[in-house]
Amino acid sequence: MPRPLVALLLGLVVLAGVVPATAAPITVVASHPESSWSAPLPGGPVVTRPFDPPPHRYGPGHRGVDLAAPPGSPVLAAGNGVVVFAGMVAGRPVVSVDHVGGLRTTYEPVRSSVGAGRPVARGEPLGVLEPGHDGCPVAACLHWGARRGEDYLDPLALLRPPRVRLLPLDETTRHPR
Repeated sequence: MPRPLVALLLGLVVLAGVVPATAAPITVVASHPESSWSAPLPGGPVVTRPFDPPPHRYGPGHRGVDLAAPPGSPVLAAGNGVVVFAGMVAGRPVVSVDHVGGLRTTYEPVRSSVGAGRPVARGEPLGVLEPGHDGCPVAACLHWGARRGEDYLDPLALLRPPRVRLLPLDETTRHPR
């Protein structure tokens, strides 16, 4: 395949959309071969509460997803990055990791085994899941969040393979000279 066409195809890659808000649990695929991200819990975690973005910065919503798992389960870095925070926020143990491109992922409630400033690789343990997440319908839930700057994102979108969309060529690009 000619290089310009490869560059064009790569330029058309778009990440998939948002998980529909349903009350039914959704099983998450742990990772996809083309992704540089993986689920923050081993196996196929179950979503007990999906992402529900707020209508505005301070509005109500659910700024991440809740994933069911047994208390004491290892919580894993979803992607390569650097731990920027590991400590208590509003009485809950939280770990935050910065990734390339200004993306930050957060994990709570997690009893941390890493400290701020430590590089982590995708799949590396950050700590263990603690019980006690508000609204969790089972013994323990991990609240997994993602944001870029001030914009909250659906972290499950990180696990989906990219979608390639081909656009029709116009006459000037159909037969390059």
